[in-house]
This record gives sequence, structure tokens and C-alpha cells, in this order.
Amino acid sequence: MVQYAVTLKDGDWTVFCDGQPMERGLSRSAAIQMAKDLAFDAETRGEMVELLIQGYYGDMSRRVSGGDDE
Repeated sequence: MVQYAVTLKDGDWTVFCDGQPMERGLSRSAAIQMAKDLAFDAETRGEMVELLIQGYYGDMSRRVSGGDDE
């Protein structure tokens, strides 16, 4: 399973992949779009994906999807 997360870190919206920062200094909407695009690419490769997105007030939304059903 691959995990993508969008969080506010040090005042910047940051996209993480498996806990490692990939891109920072984005707007929240750009970070979410990037994470969703990365998640879609992973799903098309047959990987399970966990997508975590932090809200403006610190709440987290979580989605798990993808993967082959073999």
C-alpha cells in the first residue's frame, strides 16, 4: 500500500508519499490535486492507496482504495 498525505507543515501545504515530503509550498487545492493525481496513477498500476487530507482546522479525511482483487 502506498500512502499520500496533504498536511500543513511549517506554514506550507505539503504533499507526502509514505511519510516523506515530495512537494511543499503549495496552495491547499494544488496539494490536494497533486495527491489525487498521484493516487490515481498508483491505482492504475494496481496498488492499494491510502489518501489522507488535512482540513483547515486540523481534521483529517481518509480514503483507501485501489488494488487488484486477485
